[in-house]
Amino acid sequence: MEARVDYFGNPLAGKVLRHINSASKILSESALPAATQELVKIRASQINGCGFCTDMHTKDAAHAGETQQRLNLVAAWREATVFTEAERAALEVAEQGTRIADASGGVTDEAWANAAKHYDEDQLVALLSLIAVINAYNRINVINQQPAGDYQPGMFG
Repeated sequence: MEARVDYFGNPLAGKVLRHINSASKILSESALPAATQELVKIRASQINGCGFCTDMHTKDAAHAGETQQRLNLVAAWREATVFTEAERAALEVAEQGTRIADASGGVTDEAWANAAKHYDEDQLVALLSLIAVINAYNRINVINQQPAGDYQPGMFG
């Protein structure tokens, strides 16, 4: 597979990515736990069929110490016993927020209230912003057919 355009080498794309990356950096420094952030990015990327981001975030998570078992079970988190209740709440909001077109009404009040039991307002803002940002990255990469598999942790930072 070859990308449709050299998005990472295009000057206009560089300007766009600079802003998305700035938002991403702010979120990475938020109080939302780093492991939760990676799980959310992985799950949204799986749902969107973004191989590039799935590759990146599973490798980044493993590099940060995430276990292979948990990485293997992200797609089946509902049946898995290896995630905390807080992580499960974040994953539910991530799924519903990613599947807006499929879910009449978007994120349910029940899913939001469950997340609010585990996260304070700043963490909830970080969570919903993170879902928006990873979905933007996913759409860029899926539309561009960005090949996956060659990412190495730290190569963009």
